[in-house]
Amino acid sequence: MGFILSILYLVTYYLSPDTLFGPLAVYRVEFILAAILVLVSLPALPGSFLGKTTQSLALVGLAIAVLMSVLVGEHWPGGGVAAFLLFIPNAFAYFMVCLHCNSKKKLQFIVLMLLCVCVFVIVHGSIDLSKLPDNPTAAQMNASPYVLVQPNNTGLFYRLRGLAEINDPNDFAQLIVCVIPLVFIFWQPGRGFRNTLLVIVPVCILLVGTFLSHSRGSMIAIVAMAIVAGRRRIGTVPSVLLAVGLYVGATALNFTGGRDVSVNAGSDRTALWGTGLELLKSHPIFGVGFGNFADYAGLTAHNSFVVCAAELGMFGLFFWGMFLVPTVRDALAIASPEKVGEQQPIVVTTPPQLFPSPMMAREMEAVSTTEINSLGRLMVLSLTGFLVAGLFLSRAFVMTLFLLGGMTEVVFEMAARQNLIAPRMRLGKVLRSTSVLSVGLIVMMYILLRTVNLMH
Repeated sequence: MGFILSILYLVTYYLSPDTLFGPLAVYRVEFILAAILVLVSLPALPGSFLGKTTQSLALVGLAIAVLMSVLVGEHWPGGGVAAFLLFIPNAFAYFMVCLHCNSKKKLQFIVLMLLCVCVFVIVHGSIDLSKLPDNPTAAQMNASPYVLVQPNNTGLFYRLRGLAEINDPNDFAQLIVCVIPLVFIFWQPGRGFRNTLLVIVPVCILLVGTFLSHSRGSMIAIVAMAIVAGRRRIGTVPSVLLAVGLYVGATALNFTGGRDVSVNAGSDRTALWGTGLELLKSHPIFGVGFGNFADYAGLTAHNSFVVCAAELGMFGLFFWGMFLVPTVRDALAIASPEKVGEQQPIVVTTPPQLFPSPMMAREMEAVSTTEINSLGRLMVLSLTGFLVAGLFLSRAFVMTLFLLGGMTEVVFEMAARQNLIAPRMRLGKVLRSTSVLSVGLIVMMYILLRTVNLMH
């Protein structure tokens, strides 16, 4: 029951209440659904592994950072509560996945849900695009919620986009990029017809959707995923050459919609990055307030790291990094054949738990080391796509990140329950690594900006 409601909750987030519930959406069905989901989930909380993950603590800290950013930055208690309520539904995805997903089949169901969301938008958008004439009127250009009209170097071009939280073409493209590697969860060696139907065809549809979004960030993210995916199989140098070939081919096919991918073409974004660092300098602890970057700069930062630092300050950036560090570490661990195996001595520890309970832990499906590694590699690729695309998008707090984090921890817990992998990072090590990451991200962005400015 809890898992099905979680899937419905996620679909509502990506496709909007209006699309799913029609006229019933005026009754705020999404809030009713969330309330029911919380009640259904409470009995599963004591026996879950949530208390073992530092990501749970990180999300609590991040929620506090969101509240404090407006409360302190704007001296507005009501605004702080409103910002808190905007953030919580996104972070909710992590807890729901960890609570209700305990098997590979349920992971596949989550991937299927994401795939269906993407295909739904791609099909509807493609149909609407086919109906647009060569010289559409203003009314025709604005008739479809799935199509955005924007100027390029030669005139106007059309971009595919989603609904609700993915109603920007770049946001929709980022979601597609994350889903592409996950679709390979349905791959079975030696099953040619099945793999073609369930993997190859869906991936081709997703690539078409990415092309129709004309997102430059997604193109770079796909290139990055190609390097990461190919490095283990064919080596670093061949994978880089393959990625360069993909980049050249995508550019030749007008993947970006006639827009350049260059330092000069991205000067407007780098200027916003500089503004973000200035905002952090003037509001170093709690930032300028959750969602307030555009109020200061006119536009959002187009960089997830910068927008997090500017809006939530170093306090919020620390907890955001505290979620990211163990997530990426655990994904890399389960993806590595050297770190997953019964022969490895396991050191049993009992870290401090957020939800301590003497109740028996909920059962997890027993999965082979080969499957653990395979699932881990898919999570690494998906996180790579999200983070690389996030360099060009202000999407530090979207549900997709927390959903991927939850899926990663489910796979890690499957391995941990069978003593196939060393325990999670201790809290102290996570805190130290997060401190280094938080400072390192700011230094990296500063050096990058200085380098770009010198190139102008």
